[in-house]
Formats: sequence, C-alpha cells, structure tokens
Amino acid sequence: MQTHQARPEAINRTVADAPPDNWVDLYAPEAWRPWLRLSRADRPIGTWLLLLPCWWGIGLAMIADHARWFDLWIALACTLGALLMRGAGCTWNDITDRHIDGSVARTRLRPIPSGQVTVRGAVIWMAAQSLAGLVILLTLGKAAIVLGVLSLSIVAIYPFAKRFTWWPQVFLGLAFNWGMLLAWAAHIGNLAPAPLLAYVAGICWTVFYDTIYAHQDAEDDALIGVKSTARLFAENSPKYLLGFAVLTVLLLLASVAAAGPQGFAALLAYAGVLAFAAHLAWQLMNFDQHDGAKCLRLFRSNRDAGLIVALTWAVAGIV
Repeated sequence: MQTHQARPEAINRTVADAPPDNWVDLYAPEAWRPWLRLSRADRPIGTWLLLLPCWWGIGLAMIADHARWFDLWIALACTLGALLMRGAGCTWNDITDRHIDGSVARTRLRPIPSGQVTVRGAVIWMAAQSLAGLVILLTLGKAAIVLGVLSLSIVAIYPFAKRFTWWPQVFLGLAFNWGMLLAWAAHIGNLAPAPLLAYVAGICWTVFYDTIYAHQDAEDDALIGVKSTARLFAENSPKYLLGFAVLTVLLLLASVAAAGPQGFAALLAYAGVLAFAAHLAWQLMNFDQHDGAKCLRLFRSNRDAGLIVALTWAVAGIV
C-alpha cells in the first residue's frame, strides 16, 4: 500500500504517547512502521485494556460453570481478536479524527495527519484487519458471533462521541468491555447477570482510567472544542475518579456473587477484586491531573490492575 510524502520529522520519530523503547520503532522495517503505528502496535496498553475484559469474561464463566479445554482457544482467540480489532478500531478512529489529530501536539505525528498513510490506504488496512478478526470470531459459537457483530455499531460511533457528548469515555467503555460479554457467551452460550454486572463494572473502570489519560489533552481539547470527562470533571476529577473506582469494585464484587463460587474459589475471586481495588486506590493517591507524564504512567498501570482480576478469576475457575 502506498503512503503520502510524509513530513521528514515524522518518519522515524516515536509518536508522543508511545513508549520510547517500543518494538515498532526499534525493530520493525521502516516501510511497516506507519501501518503498525496506525494499529497502535507501538502502544500495546490499548490492546491490553481491550483484551483484559475478555479474560475476565472467561474467568467468570469458569467460576460459574467449570473450566473446559475450549477455554484455552477462547483465550487465544480473544488475544488475537484484541490485536486485530483494536488495530481496526484505532485505524477507524484515526480516519475520523485526522483533522483534529493534526491540531493536537500529542497526535500530530500519527500516520494520517503526518502524511505517512493515505486515507484510502487506511481504509484498506482497516478492512483487512476486520476480516481477519471475523474469521476468528466465527470459531466461537453463535452467541459470540451475534455479540461480535452487534459490537460494530458501538465501535463505529465512538470516534464521534467527543463531538456531541461530554462522556466519550462511556462510549469507549461500551466498546472496550464488550469482550466480557462475548467471552462469557463463547463459554456458556448465553448471557446472565454475572457478566452484565462485570460489563458495567468495566465501563466504570474505563471512565476511571481514560479520564486520567484524557487529562494529557485537556488544554488542547479545550482549544479545539473536543469534549471529555477530563474537561467535564476539571478540578473535581479526584472526587469523580473515586466515585467510579468505588462503583467498579462494588459491581465486580456483585458479579462474583452472581457467578456463585464456593469455598476456596470464592475466597480467591473476591480477593482478586480487593487487590484490584487496592491498585485503583494507589492510582488515586498518585494522581495529579496537571502532570501529563504521571497521568500517562498511571493510565498504563491499569494493565497490571486488570491482570490481577484476570489471573485470580482464572485460577478460581480452575480450582
């Protein structure tokens, strides 16, 4: 696929919010870098945050039912699907935001606004990733397939949410936590209160971590008229973040109760949620909305927070 004549400074420069030692900038062939950056392969935290609710869903399903060998494939399929669909979603986001991204310091070197990739090339790249994701989805059963198709409407709307609502983080949460429902359905074959409670918990968690992330762009967003919960909450952000953290933890505890674990499995599942709560508390104690670098570090730390729940629930589902 052909690229535009890129700005000279964009070709070999790390995108602002990518880790400086990311594998794309260090090892990927130069010709591949714009496409991998378009899929955010240089910023894997987004893939983790899309994948973790899927793993939560598998663990919760095993707690409610029992572990099966097919769960290994569900976990692998969700991992591959998260890589592909996060890439497709980010490509779609960059297509719709190409004019805004050029006006924001953190995003002006992204592949489309910097001229590394054409809009036509981005559309083809998005379609290729989506089709590969569809092939994987077709292996997970009818209920999961239906849920996967339904998720596309949320993914399509999300990039526009910041133009018409102060709560785009809610739309991101609706999309990023859909894997909770899909993974549960792939194991169980239907939905139930437990995954629905965990899904709402995931949405609250997304509002929590993405508000922290959005504080990096609050000043630029105000200048160009882009809405976010970071701008909405403003100086009251610590209070709102505390509220969403509490809601997340309470809903996760309720989802475990609805799944009905017994004995050691119950102890482990609840302990995982409480350890997750401690991680959110640590983030709140270290939060400084005026320090963009710290906001980015705290945002990235949510991979570890989510892994606590994923791993403890997986073990609880096996024992």
